[in-house]
Amino acid sequence: MAAPTTDLSTADRFWADADRHLVRYAGTGDFTREIIDHAAGSYLFTESGRRILDFTSGQMSAILGHSHPEIVETVRRQIGSLDHLFSGMLSRPVVDLARRLAETLPSPLEKALLLTTGAESNEAAIRMAKLVTGKHEIVSFARSWHGMTQAAASATYSAGRKGYGPSAPGNFAIPAPNTYRPDFLTAEGELDWQRQLDFGFEMIDAQSVGSLAACVVEPILSSGGIIEPPPGYFAALREKCRERGMLLILDEAQTGLCRTGNWYAFERDGVVPDILTLSKTLGAGLPLAAVITSAEIEQEAHDRGYLFFTTHVADPLVAAVGNTVLDVLTRERLAERATELGAFLRRGLDGLAVRHPVVGDIRGRGLLAGVELVVDRATKQSSDELGALVTRRCLELGLHMNIVQLPGMGGVFRIAPPLTATEDELAEGLGILDEAITHACARFGG
Repeated sequence: MAAPTTDLSTADRFWADADRHLVRYAGTGDFTREIIDHAAGSYLFTESGRRILDFTSGQMSAILGHSHPEIVETVRRQIGSLDHLFSGMLSRPVVDLARRLAETLPSPLEKALLLTTGAESNEAAIRMAKLVTGKHEIVSFARSWHGMTQAAASATYSAGRKGYGPSAPGNFAIPAPNTYRPDFLTAEGELDWQRQLDFGFEMIDAQSVGSLAACVVEPILSSGGIIEPPPGYFAALREKCRERGMLLILDEAQTGLCRTGNWYAFERDGVVPDILTLSKTLGAGLPLAAVITSAEIEQEAHDRGYLFFTTHVADPLVAAVGNTVLDVLTRERLAERATELGAFLRRGLDGLAVRHPVVGDIRGRGLLAGVELVVDRATKQSSDELGALVTRRCLELGLHMNIVQLPGMGGVFRIAPPLTATEDELAEGLGILDEAITHACARFGG
C-alpha cells in the first residue's frame, strides 16, 4: 500500500487520487478541472466558490434543474419507506407511472417497462423488436447515439465503434438528413431528403439478408450535432419500415417530456412509433428509463417468452421520482415554457450570428438548440481548435457548454438548459457565450 501523502493541498490530493484511480472515458475530453461541491437550479457550485451556469442540464437530463425541492422531498420520503424490490414484485409508484405515461401518449402506446438508463431501454426495445418480428437486422442513422451496451452500441455510429471487435450482426446505417450539410441536393441546392432516404434504403435492401426487424432513430440527433430531420421525413421513414415489415423505434432520451415544446418530439410529425424509449429526462437526473409499446406488440412478445429481467427493473424509488417529474411538468406547463424560452434563446442566438461570422448555423427546437461554428460561412470549413477555445473560455467565465466535434462537421454546441431556467439565466449564458466567441476569434485569428 502506498504511503499517504501529506504535502498536497486538498484540491491537489483530489486530482492526484482522480488521476491515479479513475478509469477515463473518451467523448467528453479530460475531466473538467473543477471539484463540484453542490448544485441548485441552473447552477453548479465548486469547492473553490465558483458558480457555473449549467447549459447542459447535467448530462442533458436535469430538466427540472438541480436539487428541485419536490424531487428532493420525494427521494427523502420514498427511500424511507420503499426503495427496491425483487424484480417480480410491484408497488404503487411503478403502476402509477406506467398508467400516467400512457395518458400522455397517443394510442396505441400503453404498455411500459421501467428500467434505468437509455442504453438499457434501447437494448430492451431492440430485443423486443427482434423477438416479435422473428428477425434480427437493425437500421439507424449514421450520426446516431443509442448507448454503450451491445445492441445499443451496435446501433450507434457517432462514436465508439473502433477497436472493440465485431458489433452485433445485421446492423446498418442510413445517412442522417443534415439540412446544413446536405449530401443529396435539389435544384435549389437544398437537401433532397426523399432521394437521400430512397438511396439509403436501396443500400439497406442490397445488404440485408431479408431479416429487417426495426429502425431505431432519434427525432433530433443530439450527439450527432443537433440534426433535426425536416417535416415529412419521419412519415416517409415509417412507410419504408412498413414496406419491409420493420418496427419503428423512436429514442426520445433527450427530446421526450417537454424539452422541444411538445411532450414528445414525434408529435410534430404526426407519426406514432411502434416502440418508444425514454430515459434522461424521465428521471430529471436520476436513473430512470422506460420502454413503451402497444398491447398488441407486448402480447406477442410475452407469448414468445420476452425476457428483460434486470436488478433494478420496476424499482419504486425512481418510479416515485418519475411521478413527481410528471406532476411538475403538468402543473408548471413546462411544454409551453420550453416553447417560450426556446424562442427567447433562439432570438439571442440569432443575435450572436449577426455579430459573429463564425456562427454558421443555428438549429433545434424548444430548449434543445445547436450552434455550429465554422471558420468560413461560404465553405462551411470547420475547426476543432475554434470550438475548443470557445468551450474553454465559457468555463473560465462561468458557463458550462458541451460541444460535439465529429468528422466532416464544425464544432456544434448542444445547448439544453433546464426547463425551469429563467430568461435572466438564459441571457447570462448568451452574454458569456458572446464574450467567449469574441475572445476565441481574437486568439484564433491571431
